[in-house]
Amino acid sequence: MEQEQYKTLEQQVTPPTPYLKNAIKAFIVGGIICTIGHAITYFYIIFFDFTEKTVGNPTVSTMIFLSMLLTGFGLYKKLGQFAGAGSAVPVTGFGNAVISAAIEHRTEGVVLGIGGNIFKLAGSVILFGVASAFFVALIKLILVSIGVAQW
Repeated sequence: MEQEQYKTLEQQVTPPTPYLKNAIKAFIVGGIICTIGHAITYFYIIFFDFTEKTVGNPTVSTMIFLSMLLTGFGLYKKLGQFAGAGSAVPVTGFGNAVISAAIEHRTEGVVLGIGGNIFKLAGSVILFGVASAFFVALIKLILVSIGVAQW
């Protein structure tokens, strides 16, 4: 009986979660981040003579660097609190995860603090990204070898 009363009281006191509002904010902020990424892509194509095939790596590196810079100044945390998944899902969320762990553990020293914890959150992303890329390439190699797919 007490659990039912507690649940009823909790439902009365807890405000409803604004799912639609949160989704709209995440969509808008994620879209703005992607638009900035496209602007950087065109910047590299126009001013540094990259092609559409070669511009991906410097664009991703720049976006990760910018998110790490914003995290260092404490601005990315505010963006994440406002936008939620809109700031965490793009590649900038990866940069934020890496540098946040480094900043959090910097007082423990360079080796044991930063070096031991920098990939605490992002390590699994790196591991599964590399492993899945390996298996996709292996499957493609097998399909090309037997003549089902083209290189």
